[in-house]
Amino acid sequence: MAKIIIVGAGAAGLFAAGAAVRRGHQVTVIEHMPSPGRKLLITGKGRCNLTNNCAPDEFLKHVRRNPRFLYSALNGCPPERVMRLFEQELGVPLKTERGRRVFPVSDRAQDILSALLDWAGPCELITDMSVEELYLQDGRCGGVKLRGGKVCKADAVLVATGGVSYPVTGSTGDGYRLAKQAGHTIVEPEPSLVSLVERGNVAKRMMGLSLRNVSLTLWEGKKVRFTEMGEMLFTHFGVSGPLVLSASAHIRDLKKYDYRLTIDLKPGLTPQQLEKRVKEDFALLSNRETAHCLSKLLPASMQPVMLDLCGMDVHKKVNQITREERRRLLELMKAFPIELKDKGDLAHAVVTSGGVSVKEVDPKTMQSKVCPGLYFAGEVLDVDAYTGGYNLGIAFATAWAAAAHWCEE
Repeated sequence: MAKIIIVGAGAAGLFAAGAAVRRGHQVTVIEHMPSPGRKLLITGKGRCNLTNNCAPDEFLKHVRRNPRFLYSALNGCPPERVMRLFEQELGVPLKTERGRRVFPVSDRAQDILSALLDWAGPCELITDMSVEELYLQDGRCGGVKLRGGKVCKADAVLVATGGVSYPVTGSTGDGYRLAKQAGHTIVEPEPSLVSLVERGNVAKRMMGLSLRNVSLTLWEGKKVRFTEMGEMLFTHFGVSGPLVLSASAHIRDLKKYDYRLTIDLKPGLTPQQLEKRVKEDFALLSNRETAHCLSKLLPASMQPVMLDLCGMDVHKKVNQITREERRRLLELMKAFPIELKDKGDLAHAVVTSGGVSVKEVDPKTMQSKVCPGLYFAGEVLDVDAYTGGYNLGIAFATAWAAAAHWCEE
């Protein structure tokens, strides 16, 4: 029986703890926040999208950074195994929604956290306690030093502290500090799955407006980098919501490339069908002011913005709208533009991109190649994926790989 210390009581830490306990190891989980799993509770808007219901090969297509590193871990703990564990062993009924996203039937992230705490079971959970540094001897990690100076020795230490996104939930970059102490390279963290800041004030004028069933396209110059249908939100600084978060992961360097978004407000209609619909509406509203010409087609807060972008006189009659003005309206409804200036900051990103270099970690065991006895799992590693449950799936798979190796040693 080995003694294992896990730093971080999030998804990866608790999953690894449960797997290790069931393999007969003595496990201590140390969490610097007053309670475990805080970030887990806000994932999926509080519903917890815990994985994606697909095979490992399909899963890897949605990993943005270093997918090859995860090949072994994902095949050892694929989504199917995670789903079976939660449903059959932990009693949490699951459902699969659009995009193969997996949620608890209850739509409560708390149910997933409670299940993980049950899974971790008899492990020792220490909260509100920080790990100040690793306990290193003869080039090997043999434990940790806690706040106050106490040394806790162990046969293996797993760092599962997350990245630096949403620091109020406990992701404050402690894992990077510990990894550096052991000699690891840290790939510069940057925000991924984050809101986007507009150049101008088009979105700001519609602040609070949520759009559903629209198609969003991200352009890098003249190249399409992302397009998908779903939901988005206009904010005081730009745009947010599921579609925008997904699009943000495809943005490389905003200083080097020009990025913009276009929104197809009526993706269910062809340009010809939309033109027919507009003509019918204009005929019904022919004697009203142009300010009301889009009342049947667009949300109220978007109508004046659309007309302004078209340069239309809102006081003239609808029957005076020219063919050229109608053409411009149709173009904008199929490709409403938002120019981009920047990404949101790391503090509000769903996921951190960057972290411990995977070149220095064994992909089969998650053990450090530079410091034996030290392991990593989850977001602290330089791996991240698009939205859809993939990032939690990565946390579970890497945690499982580490726990499986402890059993073999």
